[in-house]
Parts: sequence; C-alpha cells; structure tokens
Amino acid sequence: MQRVAPVNASHELIGTSALDQEAGHFSTSEIGRVSLARFAWFVVAYNVAVIVWGAYVRATGSGAGCGSHWPLCNGQFLPTTPQTHTIIEFTHRVTSGLSLVLVAILLIWCWRRTGKGGWARYSAVAAAMLLFNEAFLGALLVLFDHVGGLDRSATHALFLCLHFGNTLLLLAALALTASWLSSHDRSFGFIPNLYRTTATVLGLVSVMVIGMAGSLASLGDTLFPAASLRNGFLQDFSSSTPTLLRLRVLHPIAAIIGSIYVFWLVHRYWRKQERSAWAPLVTITLFVQIALGAVNVVLLAPVWLQMTHLLVAEIFWILLVLASADQLFAAHPSGH
Repeated sequence: MQRVAPVNASHELIGTSALDQEAGHFSTSEIGRVSLARFAWFVVAYNVAVIVWGAYVRATGSGAGCGSHWPLCNGQFLPTTPQTHTIIEFTHRVTSGLSLVLVAILLIWCWRRTGKGGWARYSAVAAAMLLFNEAFLGALLVLFDHVGGLDRSATHALFLCLHFGNTLLLLAALALTASWLSSHDRSFGFIPNLYRTTATVLGLVSVMVIGMAGSLASLGDTLFPAASLRNGFLQDFSSSTPTLLRLRVLHPIAAIIGSIYVFWLVHRYWRKQERSAWAPLVTITLFVQIALGAVNVVLLAPVWLQMTHLLVAEIFWILLVLASADQLFAAHPSGH
C-alpha cells in the first residue's frame, strides 16, 4: 500500500499537469484570437481613413499630382521636387499600398487562426480580392488620364461610380470579418428566408446606389461650383446644365428609398425581444448623415464638409451591413 500510493499520486500530478497544459494552450489560443479581432477592427478603421483621404485628393483636384504614371509618381519612385498636389496624391498612394499589406496580413492570420469553414475566412478572402480590384480601378483611372481636376468625361464618372461601389463592398467584407472574429464562442449559419433575404439585399443595393450617386454629386460640386444656393438649384433643372449636374438629383431620391429600408430594418429589430446592438447606432448615424447632407447643400459643399459627410456615410454603411448580417445569419455556440 505504501508503494502504490506514490504511483497514484504521480498519476494525479500527471493528469493535473496535462489539464494545466490544455488550459494554457486554450488561453493562448483565445488571446491570439482576441488580438486578431482587434487587428481586424484596426484594418477597418485604417481603410476608412484611406478612403476619406482619397476624397480629399479628388476634392482638391490632386488626382493628377503624380501625372499619368502608376505605380511610380511622375516616373520616380520618390518625387524629388514635389508640389502640394503631388504630396497629396503620393500620400494617398503610399497609404493605399500599406492597406494592401495590412489586408494581406489579416488574410494570412485569419486563415491560420480560424477553423475550416469559418465565415471570417471567406470574408477575409473577399476583402483581399476587392482591395486588389480597388487598386486596379485606381490604376486605370491614372493610366487613362481620368484623374485631372477638370476631367468632365463620362468615363471618369463611370469609373468613379465603380470605384466607390467597390469601396463599399470592401468595407462590408472587412467589417464582417472583424465582427465574426469578435464572436469568440459562436459560429454562424445562414437563415433560409426568401422574403427577408430579398428585402435585405435590395435594401443594401439601394444604399450602395446612394453612395455612388453621392460620389457623382460630389464630383459635380467640384467641377461646377455654384456661386449661391439659388444658383445651385437652378443648375439642377436648367436645360443647358451638364448631364453630370442633372444626375445630382438622383442622390436625394436614392437617399429616400434607402431610408425606407433602414426604418424597416430598425422596426424589425425593435419588435424582437432580443434587440440588436447595431439598431440604435444605425438610426443615430442616419439622422446625422441627413443633417450633414442638408448642411452640405446650404454651405455649397466645402471640402471639409464633404470629407465629414463621407466619413459618417462610411460609418453608417458599416453599421448597416452588420445589422443586415444579423438578419441573414443566426449565431449559435461553436459546439452546436
């Protein structure tokens, strides 16, 4: 009996040690996932800042600061005699290049940390593909010389719409990646509901149209600045007004349609017993965005207000995508 007791004690020590090692491994894995989720949210915030700076490039007419060269700036790796417009455009290219690096790190890290079939993997892959497409569209704008401050061509307007639409999809993919990574003990499954899916998809598309129409309106404000508020309204309905300014009226019309979807979405959430955390934030940012849009019209779209308007629009879009995802995907514990 005296000889058996130490053996049993050693087995207990071995078992306790194994449990401690397993707990330590779980703790390390959990810490790594939390760090990955925080990094994903940082990538979202960084890309929002890059997009706002891109709006500043367009609003100040600095898109041609590096000429028609890409990826070089005026044929140089580093501009030796930069002017103000060159510095603005070159800064945008550098920050955009860093965005590619950050998203690539996010993709690799996400692929290593998440399990097979995880939704975050797919959204990270989509984000990487959309970012490369973003760079491709930007390069085409430069190489086809459609970045000049006075470029009024239809091709410029078309590329601008495609570019901004791709930007919204990129933000959506990054935000979903960060949100899914933040759900430590949950996995997600698609909810097969035709009515809800159709309404959500159409609603998100209508909000994307708002953004693309807004990019056209902003381009029109830059190319054809109005001397007064009255003059701006007359421009919209005059027979001699350029087509780009006539399209500006699509922005408030699309905003009304998109607002209907937002109110429908928020109404659904408030009817549920378990309310979504995104619903009140979506409502608040919607009213802030409408107020900023009205002030933007009254003040004749100054550059600082255009950037603020775009920043709030991006935040609103991210919140709306996350709230809409709650309509399409059901969360449940990972073990289920």
